[in-house]
Amino acid sequence: MFTGIIQAVGEIAALQPSGGDLRLRVRSAGLPLHDVALGDSIATNGVCLTVTELPGDGYWADVSRETLDFTTLGALQVGSRVNLEKALTPASRLGGHIVSGHVDGVGEVVSRAEDGRSIRFVLRAPDALAKYIAHKGSITVDGTSLTVNAVRGAEFDLNIIPQTMAETIFGNYAPGSRVNLEVDLIARYLERLVLGEAAADPQAGGLTMATLAENGFLRRQ
Repeated sequence: MFTGIIQAVGEIAALQPSGGDLRLRVRSAGLPLHDVALGDSIATNGVCLTVTELPGDGYWADVSRETLDFTTLGALQVGSRVNLEKALTPASRLGGHIVSGHVDGVGEVVSRAEDGRSIRFVLRAPDALAKYIAHKGSITVDGTSLTVNAVRGAEFDLNIIPQTMAETIFGNYAPGSRVNLEVDLIARYLERLVLGEAAADPQAGGLTMATLAENGFLRRQ
């Protein structure tokens, strides 16, 4: 588990295709690894990866075909910058929100504009994820825990303060950039719990306003 508070920005040092999968080496000079062991997890652009080697200046990790298909890791190149966060411990401060490192889908940056000292981004999520994104709710973008400022269908606004711009790879984003998205863990499980057995029925239509009302989450008019 992670918090979505980025601890360092690393750099892809090597990419080795292997039988349809990928081995990648991350150079992580700004991330202390003295307390990291083989088998530990490090969120890399929001993707939970298992450390397989520790060469001294970073780590190697294997990326499966499944992960390549559902995240942006397959588009990385040598020299690409990536957000890094080590797995939390019982003594860690939960400064962001609970993040699993299991990416739900890939979104796209729609626009970027100055807003005072901050930068306002508009992102578009896959349609299937839009229902989990709420005004003032939490979302993880390339591993960064953020608050949603506005929602319009599948598009949502983020206000990125100078500190976040300086300590993450948000400065690299431009319209058309693709990013890994992880929706709020509570929203994801709430749907499954409310739907019950209907969650296994593809014809059930998912979580609706009517279902929420029937289960006491909305006040009936």
